[in-house]
Amino acid sequence: MGKSSEKKVEWSQEVTAHSNALDIEPGVFASDDPRKIAHSLKRSAEASKRRKSSAFRSAMSMLTFYINRAGSGLSSEQKNVLEKAKDELRKDFGREPKG
Repeated sequence: MGKSSEKKVEWSQEVTAHSNALDIEPGVFASDDPRKIAHSLKRSAEASKRRKSSAFRSAMSMLTFYINRAGSGLSSEQKNVLEKAKDELRKDFGREPKG
């Protein structure tokens, strides 16, 4: 792994762990319950005073960012849980789930 690859990993880990917009509950993305993940992200987004967009957009962005950055490191089961968490997040914010 080259130096730039190492910096990318460090950067994405840092953003996930210490987002400037949201204070994420530790271990939330490791949960096997999509509703728990969505509820936690919603609470974090609504409580944040530093976010620059709506609570929904901030929460969804953090979830999508995590999925994209974890990439092939996610098991298919955990990726499915996280994708279902997107629909739960939409429901939590009164939006229609996709699909």
